[in-house]
Parts: sequence; structure tokens; C-alpha cells
Amino acid sequence: MLKKSLFVVAAVTLLAVAAQAGEIKIHNWPTSYIPQEITEIPVLMDVGYWVSIKDQDKLKIKLQQKDIHTYEGCTDIKVSCNFELTLSTSISAVSGGIAGKYSSSVSPADLGIGVDQTATVCATLKEANLSSVTGGTKDVHVANVKVKVVPR
Repeated sequence: MLKKSLFVVAAVTLLAVAAQAGEIKIHNWPTSYIPQEITEIPVLMDVGYWVSIKDQDKLKIKLQQKDIHTYEGCTDIKVSCNFELTLSTSISAVSGGIAGKYSSSVSPADLGIGVDQTATVCATLKEANLSSVTGGTKDVHVANVKVKVVPR
């Protein structure tokens, strides 16, 4: 009898060691077949960068005379993004427009994560040569400003 008891104790000990984490212990299964949780697996994903500028089709910069042969104008843009970014601008004169020295800027250039943050984009035309444009002409398309973004 003692040998049988010793054998039973050894078998139970062996089963306890064999039933490791992530395994169902056969001797503990409920009397009816009910799904039993044996592990939890984390689900991961990579989140890409996104940035949005609201109402892009409505944005315009209207140049106003600030000094003789110098014109300036600005517009506010609403930026939403899920990463910290740096904005920059470039400007190019359109063909057949007004000759001169064009420049552009954005302020603030550095934005954090957020929705509807405001940045001001400005354009400047210095040494404007108005001799090729008829006086009194309205809304002459003279340049395009490109807004660029890079993560920081």
C-alpha cells in the first residue's frame, strides 16, 4: 500500500511540474466543455504620421503695398497633426506675372501635436516691376507659396 501511495504522490508531482503557464491542466477541466483562457497575446500596430491643413481651397494671400515697390500679405492656416513638426515655405513667381524679389515665411514654424493649431504664412514682393501690368487690374495671380512639413 505504501508503494502505491508513494507512486501516486510522485505522479501528481510530475503532473504539476508538466502543467506550465499557457497550458490547460487536464485534471482541472470543468465537467462541461467551456472555453478556457490559456494565454493573452498583445496586438501591436505602427501608427503613421498625419497632418492636415483645413480649407486649403479657400486659402489666399493678398499682397498689399507697404512701401514703394514693396508688397506684403499673410494668411492664417489651421494645422492638425499627430506628431511634432516643423513647417517651412517656398515661393515661386508665376510665368507672365510681376517681376521682383519674392520671399515667404511661416510663423510659428514649430508645432506640437494638436488639432486646429494656427500658423501664419506670409509672402513678400520687393522691387516689384509693375510696368508689365495694366493699372487697376484686380486679383492678379503673381506667385504660389508651397507649405512644407517635416517631423522634428
